[in-house]
Amino acid sequence: MREAARRVREMAYAPYSNFKVGAALRTGAGRVVSGCNVENVAYPEGTCAEAGAIAAMVAGGETELTAIYVVADAPAPVPPCGGCRQKIAEFAGPDAVVTMATLAGDERAMSVAELLPGAFGKGHMEGA
Repeated sequence: MREAARRVREMAYAPYSNFKVGAALRTGAGRVVSGCNVENVAYPEGTCAEAGAIAAMVAGGETELTAIYVVADAPAPVPPCGGCRQKIAEFAGPDAVVTMATLAGDERAMSVAELLPGAFGKGHMEGA
């Protein structure tokens, strides 16, 4: 996943921030799927790398991720934004590993439960 995330990061469309991010995830079937951030001049309309990888996974017919690796050129590993944490939690179990990395090789791994404690989940929708 590390190399897939680093490769796809180079494809990121980040002309405004120049902050390229790559993400690669492993699906429940063991396939590696990747995505990169895609900016828009109207900043809120951009797409995060994690969301892109998840969309590619779903488009490929899968809905479970077992691990995800996110890389950016930053001084410290960059965690997924709040929205991406919720997107990851939608498709991953609480023990799935989220690895955050820098191009220099610094890595930090956390479980989904550690990354998003108290996540809103399917159980909250029961009875709705």
